[in-house]
Amino acid sequence: MSSSWSLYVIILTVVSIIATALLLRMTSRISSDELKKQDTGHVWDGDLRELNNPLPRWWLISFYLTIIFAVLYLILYPGLGNFAGVLGWTSSGQYDAQIEQAEEKYQPIFAAFAQRTIPELAQDGAALSAGYNLFVNECAQCHGSDAGGARSFPNLADKAWLWGGAPEQIVTTITHGRQGVMPPWGAALGEDGVKETTQYVLQLGGFDHDASLASAGATRFQMFCAACHGAEGKGNPVLGAPDLTDQDWLHGSDAASIAETIKNGRQNRMPAFQERLGDERIHVVAAYVYSLSAQQ
Repeated sequence: MSSSWSLYVIILTVVSIIATALLLRMTSRISSDELKKQDTGHVWDGDLRELNNPLPRWWLISFYLTIIFAVLYLILYPGLGNFAGVLGWTSSGQYDAQIEQAEEKYQPIFAAFAQRTIPELAQDGAALSAGYNLFVNECAQCHGSDAGGARSFPNLADKAWLWGGAPEQIVTTITHGRQGVMPPWGAALGEDGVKETTQYVLQLGGFDHDASLASAGATRFQMFCAACHGAEGKGNPVLGAPDLTDQDWLHGSDAASIAETIKNGRQNRMPAFQERLGDERIHVVAAYVYSLSAQQ
């Protein structure tokens, strides 16, 4: 905050507090007889009249106490422009202190987990509990609290893995994130080409399809799609290209969804968690995620 804005905030705050105190003082010095003579003019039911009576003494004292509290608070804590308060408290400072306390308590636990392999941790109830808590805090927003995923967000509790489900591959995914990119083929294939390729992909997945269109789409698939998905459509974990022959579909397996994917492409991004979690916590989260598919 600039110095001018800070001064503006300080003056406005101080003047408001002083004005409120003066108003209370002025009104409390008017006699009760004088106040009772001031008729507001509000009348209900013919004889129920509103008068400008003085405030109750207890209420007036409470109001003064709130003013005193406000003054003390603004002296001790930030609130007057750039003035930091005599205690020097900041929300970031309190956060850092809490993080430091948490690290002192939990770091030895995660350090011990880091000495064990992910398959071992996947059988350890304490490690899985810690991994689940981290997963819910960091991953459930996209993958769901049960890791079941949603449309365009992978299911982590099955055997289908875009980038591989081995422990080291899961760690790499969490650590560095992933960038899934499928280019749009609408312009290259044309409307008829998109329809034919869609039917061929439906055939690969074992879904109902138009055989004649699928036959024509096979050639187009080999020309435009096989480089990533493989000649048989089995996918490629190195590229994050999905297997098109199973029943696990990230963006939908109906003809309309497949056609949209082929025509317009897809852009999916998972953020990296290296800086946020660190290696030891990633190790535990990876063990939890690994345990989900290992049970299948």
